[in-house]
Amino acid sequence: MPVSRLTLTEFRSYSDVALAPGPGFVLLAGENGAGKTNLLEAVSLLAPGRGLRGAPLGDMARQGGAGGFGVAASLDGTEIGTGTLATAPERRQVRINSAPASVNSLSEWLSVLWLTPAMDRLFTGTAGDRRRFLDRLVLALEPTHAHHSARYEAAMRARNKLLADESPADPSWLGALEESMAEHGTAIADARARTVAALDDRLAQVPADAFARAQIALEGWTQGDLALSLRANRHRDAAAGRAIEGPHRQDLAVQHRAKAMPAAQSSTGEQKALLLGLVLAHAELVTERRGAPPILLLDEVAAHLDPVRRAALFNRLEGRGQVWMTATEPGLFEGIGTASRFHVEPGRVHAP
Repeated sequence: MPVSRLTLTEFRSYSDVALAPGPGFVLLAGENGAGKTNLLEAVSLLAPGRGLRGAPLGDMARQGGAGGFGVAASLDGTEIGTGTLATAPERRQVRINSAPASVNSLSEWLSVLWLTPAMDRLFTGTAGDRRRFLDRLVLALEPTHAHHSARYEAAMRARNKLLADESPADPSWLGALEESMAEHGTAIADARARTVAALDDRLAQVPADAFARAQIALEGWTQGDLALSLRANRHRDAAAGRAIEGPHRQDLAVQHRAKAMPAAQSSTGEQKALLLGLVLAHAELVTERRGAPPILLLDEVAAHLDPVRRAALFNRLEGRGQVWMTATEPGLFEGIGTASRFHVEPGRVHAP
């Protein structure tokens, strides 16, 4: 559901600001460094995870402020919020309708997807970057994915620590951690496989337009008896300092469908179009599956598209839910009709 009111307190460049966007396009124009991306980051924190920058919580509190920050939003009668206290700057708190809640419970209320300029290097970057991108896609379709991911990571960290200790680890404790990794790792891999299969099928059905269509698949670790494998390879993992097998070793493989060419070998413009087309197809899949579109955060996307692709983007986004977009020039939004338009200046946001 769309954000009908967003309030920031001591967040990034804002001491106190509130805006009331409508349900469709939310257009933020302003000079570089004015704080447009900070607003998108605030919205991204209304879902599980570390937000679109992946920054430490302590970096989000306003410099020179009292410490800590708050991000609150209204969603059709539901009030959600997240932030930190000055006394615990790295401990994230969540409230839903004024009651304490877990970070993962946010996924039950909102699904949020984003594209930022840094993601232009997704196809040529690390497998870890692509896994995090894929997990964001999975989470929008299956909110329990956040729970399984958190439990898997916690068990894996604890196992790595036990294996790194000089004293022999308790076999029963190691076995319990490995069973936990197997349980949650299998759930992670299954959810990823379902999402990739459904999204690849959706991409195959999308009519050819200004955005190149991607073909996607999972690569890397394939499922087996993970608990058995972990038990059998404790000495190897201890020497490596990490688990060699598991869903944390998977990768998202992306190809240009029409050219049968790896996305990493495509031109810069084609990579941008492939990524944008993939996100748009996923947003349509989320809308179909969950009965409501995700919130899309598109940072400086229009500036990197030619006029034809820009018009095609606006056309595909029309009526597809709440879409937050940033640009340095309002003219880059030309062609968008009804929208909530805001001018962003350092520390303040207002209607033009």
